[in-house]
Amino acid sequence: MEPWLPLLLLLVAFLYASVGHGGASGYLALMAVLGFSSDVMRPTALILNLVVSAMAFAQFARAGHFNWRLFWPFALASVPFAWLGAHVQLDTLVYKRVLAVCLLIAVARLFGIFGNGKEGTRMPPLLLALVIGAFLGLVSGMIGIGGGILLSPLLLVFAWSTAKESAAVSAAFIFVNSLAGLFGLEEVRSVVTTQHLLWIGAVLVGGAIGAYVGAQRYSETRLRQVLGGVLLLASFKLFFT
Repeated sequence: MEPWLPLLLLLVAFLYASVGHGGASGYLALMAVLGFSSDVMRPTALILNLVVSAMAFAQFARAGHFNWRLFWPFALASVPFAWLGAHVQLDTLVYKRVLAVCLLIAVARLFGIFGNGKEGTRMPPLLLALVIGAFLGLVSGMIGIGGGILLSPLLLVFAWSTAKESAAVSAAFIFVNSLAGLFGLEEVRSVVTTQHLLWIGAVLVGGAIGAYVGAQRYSETRLRQVLGGVLLLASFKLFFT
């Protein structure tokens, strides 16, 4: 294990939690660059996701930003499909390409390309929310993420939430999908080792600080841009190797 990996995981957790995300795409990027197999990457990312998204949700909900009416249709459809997606074993090349696309979306979110949300928002049509939730759940289960990095841009672009509401809803969405994905994986027990405790400790610290900063203070824009650059490089590596 690389000695500096826990520090990098801490940084990723901090930055993602500040926008209400669990950090799975960041953890997956790190593990992909370091040569981890997908059998290890998926359960590891989901476990770390659970920890960080729970803290992010607690902070944003405590600050009054959680919207149950916005959350439940997406989650209702996504959870069973995240469980189903976890049973899908993608070809290694396909897995890398899908993950690379998700990383590009994460980069765009970190750079603020999808906007910062509007104060005047509207609820999405119920059927559309269910369809989107099902699709995001399936993709999330297949590659080992919670789906918040895919949901939050939609919430912002279509003015379905403010930035803070997006963070709170995405955090809850990530948690339930990560849990469903873990239940759907068969290799969890065989790949989880004692070093995961160190990684969990690292993201606990980073996630707690990041969630507080994102919910109560101004987020660290410059650091998020640095992380976006790192994920961009990781995405190119996945595309072309």
